[in-house]
Amino acid sequence: MKPTHIEHIGIAVKSLDDSIPYYESLLGTSCYKTEEVKDQRVKTAFFLVGQTKIELLESTDPEGPIGKFLEKKGEGVHHLAFAVDNATEALQEAGQKGLMLIDKVSRKGADGMNIGFLHPKSTHGVLIELCNK
Repeated sequence: MKPTHIEHIGIAVKSLDDSIPYYESLLGTSCYKTEEVKDQRVKTAFFLVGQTKIELLESTDPEGPIGKFLEKKGEGVHHLAFAVDNATEALQEAGQKGLMLIDKVSRKGADGMNIGFLHPKSTHGVLIELCNK
């Protein structure tokens, strides 16, 4: 697994309606896309800063992953995503190196990405996402 760059930083927020204008003002750029990922029970909003995206995540279900994160930790950085050539192969390589996997194979994510997560228990407390187009 050799990441090519930081693909995005995921930030959990209570409300996209409240957060989008704040980040537009802070970053000096417009949100270029919003979408709902139903199977992940989340709505997302994206900003491009150089080559890196900022992904805002609003829960659509309090029992979903973002809903639980917000309940436990409040708003803030949720995950760090690295671009790789092939997310499934990168997950398999990480597993062979002894890292705990949340996903054994990649799945569809927001913004047309294939995604998979490494468990924060094996990544020094940081939820790591591996992704590719």
